[in-house]
Amino acid sequence: MRRFVLIGLGLLCFACGRALAGREGDGATATPIKHLVVIFQENISFDHYFGTYPKTVTDSKGHVVFRPKEGSPAVNGLSEKLLTHNPNSAQPFLLSDQVTCDQDHNYTAEQKAYDGGKADEFVEYTEGKGCTVPYEVMGYYDGGVVTAMWNYAQNFAMSDNSYNTVYGPSTPGCLNLISGQTGGAKGSAPSPKVVEGTIIGDLDPYFDDASKKGDPLLTMSGRNVGDLLNGKKISWGWFQGGFRDPSQAHTCDSADPKKDYTPHHEPFQYYASTSNPKHLPPTGAAMIGKDDQANHQYDLADFWSALDSGNLPAVCFLKAPAYQDGHAGHSGPVCEQEFLVETINRLEKSPDWKDMAILISYDDSDGWYDHQAPPVVNVSHIPSVDPFPPDAKTPPAPALGGIQGRMGYGPRLPLMVISSFAKVNYVDHTLTDQTSILRFIEDNWGLGRIGGGSFDAMAGSLEGMFNFNAGPGAQPLFLDAQTGQPTGGGQVN
Repeated sequence: MRRFVLIGLGLLCFACGRALAGREGDGATATPIKHLVVIFQENISFDHYFGTYPKTVTDSKGHVVFRPKEGSPAVNGLSEKLLTHNPNSAQPFLLSDQVTCDQDHNYTAEQKAYDGGKADEFVEYTEGKGCTVPYEVMGYYDGGVVTAMWNYAQNFAMSDNSYNTVYGPSTPGCLNLISGQTGGAKGSAPSPKVVEGTIIGDLDPYFDDASKKGDPLLTMSGRNVGDLLNGKKISWGWFQGGFRDPSQAHTCDSADPKKDYTPHHEPFQYYASTSNPKHLPPTGAAMIGKDDQANHQYDLADFWSALDSGNLPAVCFLKAPAYQDGHAGHSGPVCEQEFLVETINRLEKSPDWKDMAILISYDDSDGWYDHQAPPVVNVSHIPSVDPFPPDAKTPPAPALGGIQGRMGYGPRLPLMVISSFAKVNYVDHTLTDQTSILRFIEDNWGLGRIGGGSFDAMAGSLEGMFNFNAGPGAQPLFLDAQTGQPTGGGQVN
């Protein structure tokens, strides 16, 4: 049986972060960040976007599309050996800007693709069924397509060592972002996606009138970060494209039209305490982020109303409409770039920019190839869904909180910090995961931990990407939404 590299919970040592300074009700923070905007995108592995970063990229006519700054730090990406002598049954290859096939990103399939740490069976286990491009799961983009992402990396901070908290698709990823917990799950009917009380697949939320009728629906017990923020009277909200009108649909390039709103991408709707089943609007711009009939769940239009009226909540989660969320099959890098650039440009021009941090993060990897095997920090022993438990010679790490079905960490994902307090042209190697975002919120606003076996108890700190001691130094970067290039022409050098 294959052997995992185990990291015992008792041996995990992460930076403790700053002393908590928040006081109940007044929004005092432990860092200079008073407004956090988490842009939570879809289905990208680190190598899929940054495997060959930072290299000079030219177009078909020889024109330079991306040129890195002198001295730009390298990332743990695709080496020349991995590009030409890859252990998988196909070699990585450069994709154009097309909308690709959706890959297999199920809990068990992803574990099998990593093959006990060898990362050599992606074609066999996570390649999408029916894809017209052979071995598409091995494809990646470079700065000629994800130009904005590479330019943001040049001017702000990113991580090359951040992971999906557990293996699997969107629902577990979304839930880990807000609670660090996929246990305590209950389906309205039996489903193979709920195993021993843990959700390992995608089910729509029970507390959402837009969820698929006739399918099992999911409820979650326990607490989430919204409950913690409410307890301290800190303003917050989840803002999602299409929330106001779930029937609304758009298309990205040649993809089939897709409804803007995806219920299983809205994690707060799984909890009775933080749900807005009927998608009621806020009672006014001044109430966005506060307690009213919307219960902190909003449309993206409400986010801009709050910003423009000077009522931006302290903690905001943004979810793009489906055609702009980056999800293979119905979105793509160019459509995603439009959303990211337009959003970030507008935030950088706002009065709140001076004490804001924007995080770009992802819910799962879509099964796309990433060469870096995730560290094993939590083991699950459910034979029907966990193919590679450690062999008997290796002392098993305990299931965190005694909850099975949470094999983790899962695949490596992009993570970026865009802020005047971000380190510039910096790559952080600190071990982090999706719950590191949760931990930052908890620590910055003095909320305490979720408890109950949440992964936030072991999450690494994001502070390595910030430069709080030196004060604000990173300058706003305004990009063109179509090209990803700095407005005014030329590269930022």
